Amino acid sequence: MPQNISILPLPPYSPELNPMEQVWQQLRKIGLSNTCFKNYHQIVDACGEAWNCFGDEEGNIQNIGHCTWALI
Repeated sequence: MPQNISILPLPPYSPELNPMEQVWQQLRKIGLSNTCFKNYHQIVDACGEAWNCFGDEEGNIQNIGHCTWALI
């Protein structure tokens, strides 16, 4: 490993540094939270709609995993 790179150990549980956790947080904001689904197909449909809304909003995809306080 080059001398100018240092490894920063992450805590065992750090959802704020996990890009997928950021995606789920946004999907919950869009409409998946506090919802009772009757069956599996309703869950899949709601997730698809939320994902499409998430992808349509400008900057959401580029900002996945971008935390200014986490940059070194």
